[in-house]
Amino acid sequence: MSAGLGRGCRRLVLGRPLGAWLRARALSQRGEPASPETSPAASRRPKIYTRTGDQGFSSTYTGERRSKDDQIFDALGTTDELSSAIGVASELSQESGHTFVEQLHKVQCMLQDISSNIATPLSSAREAHLKRTSFSEKPVLELEQWIDKYSEQLPPLTAFILPSGGKSSAALHFSRAVCRRAERCAVPLVQAGEADANVAKYLNRLSDFLFVLARYAALKEGKEEKIYTKNEP
Repeated sequence: MSAGLGRGCRRLVLGRPLGAWLRARALSQRGEPASPETSPAASRRPKIYTRTGDQGFSSTYTGERRSKDDQIFDALGTTDELSSAIGVASELSQESGHTFVEQLHKVQCMLQDISSNIATPLSSAREAHLKRTSFSEKPVLELEQWIDKYSEQLPPLTAFILPSGGKSSAALHFSRAVCRRAERCAVPLVQAGEADANVAKYLNRLSDFLFVLARYAALKEGKEEKIYTKNEP
């Protein structure tokens, strides 16, 4: 997990409680009582809900308030859905003894970095934002290496494969489909110059990796991959 992700996400999550703690300390220094909501003790246990999005708006990492149906939040939500789908696939794969589970965990961490980049629109980002949330080409190249490694162990692809091949494989196929949607959500942001081009590249490679991994899981488990057959009228 990159340093940019860690610091960025902590600031996003802890920004409001930290601000409340600072306000309480200022009141205390002036001899004024702090309310229960702004007391240091209360700040150490931040609430899950903030009520700041009740009117249908949310904040980017740069501080902008945008409608929750903005493309940025659509891309963020779909990336989160993708990470959740991969989490399910990872748990099923671990139960089956697959060694690629660690790679899936690393992918989930990379998706957090991608979310940091998406949440930082370049049009309003300052230099400090960019240093924390930039997304390089290195993870894209790593995915390509993984794809080549597993592809070499698979039989040639001669027909259209339906999502199948056992629980691990089917879950990886489902993750691949969600990944394609995440890519479709991210591409407009990249084209508009609001997100790093490597974000779209990574999601594109990731869908290929998940497809190859689904086939590999079926192969290792000895499960049959169902093949598409055209229904004759």
